Amino acid sequence: MKTVLLIGLGRFGRHIAMKLNELNHQIMAVDVDEERVNAALPFVTNAQIGDSTNEEFLSSLGIRNYDVCIVTIGDNFQNSLETACLLKDLGARKVIARASTGFQEKFLLRNGADEVVYPEKQLASWTAIRCTSNDILDYIELDGDYSIFEIAVPDEWCGKSVIQVDIRKKYGINILGVREEGKLNMNVTPDTILTRTKSILVLGHLKAIQKCFKI
Repeated sequence: MKTVLLIGLGRFGRHIAMKLNELNHQIMAVDVDEERVNAALPFVTNAQIGDSTNEEFLSSLGIRNYDVCIVTIGDNFQNSLETACLLKDLGARKVIARASTGFQEKFLLRNGADEVVYPEKQLASWTAIRCTSNDILDYIELDGDYSIFEIAVPDEWCGKSVIQVDIRKKYGINILGVREEGKLNMNVTPDTILTRTKSILVLGHLKAIQKCFKI
């Protein structure tokens, strides 16, 4: 269980709070807007209304006590930048900040943020990949070259085993798991039979996956 300081409770911040709560982490949530704070109360351990660009206010939260500080201010980049900077000055162990442009990403990394999330860019990449084929069910980019895809089993593979399709040898692609009726099975063996009712999680170079699955 982690202790998390979450600053900014717009839609993105609220969704992060909900997921952190689902994962049983302790969350201190902060926003200048009382309505946003009240809306987040069911999903957080504690919450305060306050200005995160105010050093005295931030200091009162005991920044060093949190495992991670997440800045999700999306409507005022200046406030986001100042908050990330202040958090680091006050001894934050780890600062993760939201960016909306590549320019913002660079500035945040230079001024306090240890990591940057770029939801619009990540969503754009996901949408571009997802819309290239009806058989792509999910997609995670690991870096510029390697990705994990969840893909419907191609018709020509139905009834064949993992070893028979042998995409590891042909394309350097690993089958990580098989999902059927919503349940994920990560115990994949060479004898696992593939059917159209299943989808597979595969890991490999993006170009190899595109070539293998014709996407």
